[in-house]
Amino acid sequence: MRNTRRSSKRMTRRRQRDVLRDVMLSARECETWLTLDELAKLTHYPPASISAQLRHLRKPEHGGFVVEKRCRHVGRALRGEDFGAVWEYRLTRSVRRLLIRGRALRRLQSSRRAAAS
Repeated sequence: MRNTRRSSKRMTRRRQRDVLRDVMLSARECETWLTLDELAKLTHYPPASISAQLRHLRKPEHGGFVVEKRCRHVGRALRGEDFGAVWEYRLTRSVRRLLIRGRALRRLQSSRRAAAS
Protein backbone atom coordinates (compact mmCIF):
# COMPACT_ATOMS: atom_id res chain seq x y z
CA MET A 1 0.00 0.00 0.00
CA ARG A 2 1.23 3.39 -0.87
CA ASN A 3 1.32 6.21 1.64
CA THR A 4 -0.04 9.46 0.33
CA ARG A 5 0.01 12.69 2.21
CA ARG A 6 -2.65 15.25 1.73
CA SER A 7 -1.64 18.83 1.49
CA SER A 8 -2.11 20.75 4.71
CA LYS A 9 -3.15 23.80 2.71
CA ARG A 10 -6.81 23.71 2.12
CA MET A 11 -8.19 25.43 -0.94
CA THR A 12 -11.30 27.48 -0.21
CA ARG A 13 -13.70 28.34 -2.96
CA ARG A 14 -15.00 31.85 -3.16
CA ARG A 15 -18.70 32.20 -2.65
CA GLN A 16 -20.91 33.50 -5.40
CA ARG A 17 -21.81 36.49 -3.25
CA ASP A 18 -18.13 37.40 -2.84
CA VAL A 19 -17.46 37.14 -6.58
CA LEU A 20 -20.49 39.28 -7.37
CA ARG A 21 -19.52 41.85 -4.73
CA ASP A 22 -16.02 42.20 -6.17
CA VAL A 23 -17.30 42.54 -9.74
CA MET A 24 -19.88 45.16 -8.71
CA LEU A 25 -17.35 47.18 -6.68
CA SER A 26 -14.90 47.09 -9.61
CA ALA A 27 -17.64 48.33 -11.91
CA ARG A 28 -18.40 51.09 -9.40
CA GLU A 29 -14.78 52.29 -9.60
CA CYS A 30 -15.25 52.59 -13.38
CA GLU A 31 -18.62 54.34 -12.84
CA THR A 32 -20.39 51.56 -14.75
CA TRP A 33 -23.90 50.22 -14.28
CA LEU A 34 -24.42 46.52 -15.10
CA THR A 35 -27.53 44.55 -16.07
CA LEU A 36 -28.27 41.04 -14.81
CA ASP A 37 -27.42 39.69 -18.27
CA GLU A 38 -24.05 41.46 -18.28
CA LEU A 39 -23.31 40.17 -14.76
CA ALA A 40 -24.26 36.66 -15.87
CA LYS A 41 -21.79 36.86 -18.77
CA LEU A 42 -19.03 38.17 -16.50
CA THR A 43 -19.50 35.72 -13.63
CA HIS A 44 -21.03 32.66 -15.39
CA TYR A 45 -23.85 32.54 -12.81
CA PRO A 46 -27.55 32.55 -13.78
CA PRO A 47 -29.40 35.92 -13.61
CA ALA A 48 -31.95 34.69 -11.05
CA SER A 49 -29.15 33.66 -8.72
CA ILE A 50 -27.39 37.01 -9.20
CA SER A 51 -30.59 38.84 -8.33
CA ALA A 52 -30.87 36.85 -5.09
CA GLN A 53 -27.25 37.58 -4.18
CA LEU A 54 -27.82 41.31 -4.77
CA ARG A 55 -30.65 41.12 -2.21
CA HIS A 56 -28.31 39.36 0.23
CA LEU A 57 -25.65 42.07 -0.19
CA ARG A 58 -28.16 44.60 1.20
CA LYS A 59 -28.34 42.74 4.51
CA PRO A 60 -26.12 44.00 7.36
CA GLU A 61 -24.60 40.56 7.95
CA HIS A 62 -23.37 40.49 4.35
CA GLY A 63 -21.95 44.01 4.20
CA GLY A 64 -25.04 46.22 4.21
CA PHE A 65 -24.27 47.55 0.73
CA VAL A 66 -26.56 49.95 -1.10
CA VAL A 67 -27.80 48.40 -4.34
CA GLU A 68 -28.97 51.12 -6.72
CA LYS A 69 -31.29 50.20 -9.56
CA ARG A 70 -32.36 52.18 -12.61
CA CYS A 71 -34.01 51.54 -15.95
CA ARG A 72 -31.62 51.45 -18.89
CA HIS A 73 -32.82 53.46 -21.84
CA VAL A 74 -32.17 51.59 -25.05
CA GLY A 75 -32.07 53.66 -28.22
CA ARG A 76 -32.26 50.73 -30.64
CA ALA A 77 -34.70 48.00 -31.64
CA LEU A 78 -34.82 45.19 -29.11
CA ARG A 79 -34.62 41.50 -29.87
CA GLY A 80 -37.73 39.37 -29.32
CA GLU A 81 -36.73 38.20 -25.84
CA ASP A 82 -35.81 41.69 -24.61
CA PHE A 83 -39.30 43.20 -24.45
CA GLY A 84 -39.95 45.37 -21.43
CA ALA A 85 -37.65 47.36 -19.20
CA VAL A 86 -33.97 46.52 -18.87
CA TRP A 87 -32.73 47.20 -15.34
CA GLU A 88 -29.15 47.98 -14.44
CA TYR A 89 -27.52 47.89 -11.03
CA ARG A 90 -24.72 49.56 -9.12
CA LEU A 91 -23.30 48.67 -5.71
CA THR A 92 -22.03 51.23 -3.21
CA ARG A 93 -20.69 50.88 0.28
CA SER A 94 -23.08 52.14 2.93
CA VAL A 95 -22.14 54.59 5.65
CA ARG A 96 -22.26 52.86 9.00
CA ARG A 97 -24.06 54.68 11.76
CA LEU A 98 -23.00 54.41 15.34
CA LEU A 99 -25.89 53.67 17.65
CA ILE A 100 -25.68 55.36 21.02
CA ARG A 101 -28.11 54.50 23.80
CA GLY A 102 -28.99 55.79 27.20
CA ARG A 103 -27.07 58.53 28.96
CA ALA A 104 -24.50 58.93 26.21
CA LEU A 105 -27.28 59.79 23.75
CA ARG A 106 -28.82 62.38 26.09
CA ARG A 107 -25.37 63.87 26.71
CA LEU A 108 -24.75 64.09 22.96
CA GLN A 109 -28.12 65.76 22.32
CA SER A 110 -27.61 68.31 25.12
CA SER A 111 -24.14 69.19 23.83
CA ARG A 112 -25.56 69.73 20.33
CA ARG A 113 -28.27 72.00 21.69
CA ALA A 114 -25.68 74.03 23.62
CA ALA A 115 -23.50 74.37 20.52
CA ALA A 116 -26.47 75.50 18.41
CA SER A 117 -27.42 78.33 20.79
